Amino acid sequence: MAKGLVIVESPTKAKTIQKYLGKGYTVEASWGHVKDLPKSTLGVDIDNDFETEYIVIPGKEKVIAKLKKLAGSAETIYLAPDPDREGEAIASHLAEELGDGSKAKKKKKKTSNALERIRRVAFNEITQRAVREAFENPRDIDQHLVDAQQARRVLDRLVGYQVSPLLWDKVRRGLSAGRVQTVALRLIVERDREIKAFEKKEYWTVDATLVGAKPPQFEARFLGKGAEKVEIANQEQAEGIRHALEKAAWAVRSVEKKERRRNPAPPFTTSKLQQDASRKLRFSVKRTMMIAQRLYEGIELGGEGLVGLITYMRTDSTRVSNEALAEVREYIGSQYGPDYLPQSPNTFKEKKEVQGAHEAIRPTSVLRHPDQVKQFLKEDEHKVYTLIWQRFVASQINPAVFDQTTVDIDAQSGTETFWFRVTGSVLKFDGFLKVYEESKEGKDDEGEELKHKLPALEAGQKLTLKSLKPEQHFTEPPPRYNEASLVKELEERGIGRPSTYATILGTIQERQYVQKVGGKFLPTEIGMVVTDLLVENFRDIFDVQYTARLEEELDEIEEGKEGWTSALNEFYKKFERDLRYAHKHMENIKRMEKPTDEKCERCGSPLVIKWGKHGSFYACSAYDKEDPNSCTFTKENPINLPDLDSADVQETTQEEYCENCGRVMVLKRGRFGQFMACTGYPDCKTTRRLDQGKKVPDIPLDEPCPKCGRNLMIRHGRYGEFTACSGYPECKYVKQNFIGVKCPLCKDGDLVEKKARKGNTFYGCSNYPKCKFTSANKPMAEHCPRCGNEYLVEKTLKAGPVVACPNKECDYERATEPAPVAG
Repeated sequence: MAKGLVIVESPTKAKTIQKYLGKGYTVEASWGHVKDLPKSTLGVDIDNDFETEYIVIPGKEKVIAKLKKLAGSAETIYLAPDPDREGEAIASHLAEELGDGSKAKKKKKKTSNALERIRRVAFNEITQRAVREAFENPRDIDQHLVDAQQARRVLDRLVGYQVSPLLWDKVRRGLSAGRVQTVALRLIVERDREIKAFEKKEYWTVDATLVGAKPPQFEARFLGKGAEKVEIANQEQAEGIRHALEKAAWAVRSVEKKERRRNPAPPFTTSKLQQDASRKLRFSVKRTMMIAQRLYEGIELGGEGLVGLITYMRTDSTRVSNEALAEVREYIGSQYGPDYLPQSPNTFKEKKEVQGAHEAIRPTSVLRHPDQVKQFLKEDEHKVYTLIWQRFVASQINPAVFDQTTVDIDAQSGTETFWFRVTGSVLKFDGFLKVYEESKEGKDDEGEELKHKLPALEAGQKLTLKSLKPEQHFTEPPPRYNEASLVKELEERGIGRPSTYATILGTIQERQYVQKVGGKFLPTEIGMVVTDLLVENFRDIFDVQYTARLEEELDEIEEGKEGWTSALNEFYKKFERDLRYAHKHMENIKRMEKPTDEKCERCGSPLVIKWGKHGSFYACSAYDKEDPNSCTFTKENPINLPDLDSADVQETTQEEYCENCGRVMVLKRGRFGQFMACTGYPDCKTTRRLDQGKKVPDIPLDEPCPKCGRNLMIRHGRYGEFTACSGYPECKYVKQNFIGVKCPLCKDGDLVEKKARKGNTFYGCSNYPKCKFTSANKPMAEHCPRCGNEYLVEKTLKAGPVVACPNKECDYERATEPAPVAG
């Protein structure tokens, strides 16, 4: 009989652990979760204290069968999934299936022996020391952790399965609502509206370029008059100040010098790693977590074999083990010297009480320098490992020290004293900055101060004015969220958990609730509609504060302070009330027909806004289904187009970076047109179609298809816009763009405007392929007055547009007639 069966989630993790345990142990993978709530039903008995119906996930039957067979010949079964709620739930479900505690085996008598031989082992890092220590101290499954995971799963199931059908009924099929995803979407929508409602306010600055007794020259900014600060509201005020200062006497009012210390950031938590990788490496949250997972589970390091390079990557803690602290302090002392080593280890305040077993994300051994392991890592793995290694080492180094100088300056003009100030910083001791500097969102005041190089100045010293620069500015709205700033916002508000952020960001994009433009999230029309409907009808459930409070309750369940069913009961009281209200009051967008002030371009009737499969559109109010001769005019609603402000436009013109490796993406042309490709090819083969992630919605028309009777719609293909039947692929009718000219070759077909693969326009016969007439220039139904050719063509030459004969033996040509001018 085998000494022990060890079960983990992934094959890579299994291989790494097998190396440390050696013979006598069989290590197998469960390939993630083995049980879940059924997809076809709710799976939760609300009236029976939220009893759950967990089933083996379809496709996992063979995995379970293999594990059961191996378990039968093992003395002890060690359940070793990840050390968090999800891992504990996997362990619990495996115990149910492999022991006599399975719900499907109620007829069998549960023996204490069967339960005793199933043990839980957990480790924060996959190293020989951590694995052996865990197996020397196995424990029971932590039911509080299991309950917390089950509570989250049931909460998400209740919301998803009972709210999503409402959206299908009121908006369109295929939409989904999520307890946390909807709140994240709400933040993006509210930020978008905040930006659109923002009113820019003009203000001015006046900067003076001054020279002291010694170089360099420097710039100081106007603050006010005397000791009172003054804001410059417009150009008139700025010019008034500039005029008054032209003959002013300049002198130093005061010089204040002080030493400023900047402390290192703590080692990474999950969200901080996601943010830093997004800002520094341009990696998506999803990509970062996938790479971190590989580094945690094990990388082949030549002679060392599989080695887990980092600790567990899903954590809210900044705690570091004593062994790791001792190792990094010894490393800092030997590599950087005693000036860089603090007298005692740096400690960091936790946001809340965390379980003692949890640690920050750090290298499993700081002695594995990124340069030493580079040859064994893929490029993206090396970048993430370097980031984690540098952050951890820097977190235990002394602070950086700056000498900061603030100089106040008086400009005396007659009886008025104008107050200017400049602040400069000089790095005195680099400290932790020798290893790592934390990335930041937006402007960095410290960086601006470091740019100001000041000469030696003292109070009363005379200064000479070189120039004055008044400059206009406008207040700016808050920036749109990118992945890093949205993760930061979710974390600060207590919404969701870092381990779920990748899924949340992925879902709202897959559902086309948001789109990325220049790396920033913009809500789509469907995203705004869904948000408004849910927030209006579920005032409690999708409230930001309430969602954060639910996260706190899940933490309390994990800590054993609250029962999971009591938390669900409290939630369901609010949810059930909101659900009843929504069924009764939620607006049916499908039947929406809102009047507008716009007129139909065909018949002059008022236009109304209707809702179609792909969003809202304008339609003529004179349309009548029963009358085939009624007006069928429609046009796109501009709300469906991205509404970009100047900052967004600027962002889209900047370089795009590969989400997989962080290199620059460049525009290339292939057989199917232009596309974006990673400059890291062939190492990185990432490509993106120009329309990928920014799908142009099809526009439904109230014009019937002449072949099958279904409605036509405007579609968008590789080569532009075209009108085709909505019944495709059953009906392949495509409406031709006729130009009103008969085919001069076959005399039967009509000429139509077409587009070639390269995107250029040409003209061909509607009887193609029977008739192969084509023309690069637009034909005109007019005989050539010189040679009698059946048609002329419109051409554009350097001298301007002309009408010419296409007959190569005829040189007839005339200028096009100018368009008539309204008198």
